[in-house]
Amino acid sequence: MLRAILLSPLPVLVLASGLSGQSERHFTFHYGFTVQGLSAGEKVQIWFPAAHSDPFQEVKVLSSKGDLPLKKTHEPDFGNEMYYASASKSKEPELQFEIVYEVVRHEHLTLGIYAPHLAEVSLSPKEDKRYLSPDVLVPVTGLPAELAAKAAEGQTAPLDKARAIYDYVFATMRYDKTGAGWGRGDALYACNAKKGNCTDFHSLFIAMARSQGIPARFEIGFPLPGENHSGEIPGYHCWAEFFEPQHGWIPVDISEAWKHPEKKDYFFGAHDANRIQFTIGRDLELNPRQAGRPLNYFIYPYVEVGGEEYSNVSTAFSFSDVGVAH
Repeated sequence: MLRAILLSPLPVLVLASGLSGQSERHFTFHYGFTVQGLSAGEKVQIWFPAAHSDPFQEVKVLSSKGDLPLKKTHEPDFGNEMYYASASKSKEPELQFEIVYEVVRHEHLTLGIYAPHLAEVSLSPKEDKRYLSPDVLVPVTGLPAELAAKAAEGQTAPLDKARAIYDYVFATMRYDKTGAGWGRGDALYACNAKKGNCTDFHSLFIAMARSQGIPARFEIGFPLPGENHSGEIPGYHCWAEFFEPQHGWIPVDISEAWKHPEKKDYFFGAHDANRIQFTIGRDLELNPRQAGRPLNYFIYPYVEVGGEEYSNVSTAFSFSDVGVAH
């Protein structure tokens, strides 16, 4: 409920977009995958995330199909929605699933001259604790805390501290998916390697922000290329938000800012419309509870066969803008 209370109507935010491009995007999104190489007679359980509506995206399911019946569930900690399918004894070597969504995604803008002006707001004690606590790969003590203390030295306001941390991550990290260790959202790896992808950028930001007493959270979905109207999407994109009492949840996207340095100021306080969000949070327990350990993050299908994690899964994600000639 808090998030809805904090937000002013979207149209008044558009004027502040500047470098953001379009203020909303209307598209279909195909989320498909195939579980391969199954042996007959084994127990199979499948979970995959479901996109759902929030203040920044309206989501409609156009079609859903699968080789096993789908059940819609959600996990209570973060409220993430998901699909679940199971078979006590598998019969086919492959199982295919596809969900087709229609989405209107809005620009999310909270800072700037046309941003909403809010009375002071606060998180519930439960939310405050959740978004200040460490995750398995996101410590709030040790090296990230030391780096945050140096980066934010001399700053007293949470917004100024967050900007100092944002600037540190932007200046120190580089977007580089070579070698081993990147892509896990390991804040200590990011501290030492000073490179990685969006998970690494934002895990470092979240660790540093939380160490300074600033609640922060991880969000993940898929990117939409701004220059194309349709096509395949090779993989996920993630971003972050931090909480500040005068503005509520403030979006940041440091890896996009790194790729487009002319938008550095924009991406401190904004998410553009070229994305779809699926889940929030780290160390996730699914519903029903998986036999394996909590998921580091949840964007791709998660499968267990005979109570063990099963990775022979191929994915296919694509999008098409609505009302645009391709």
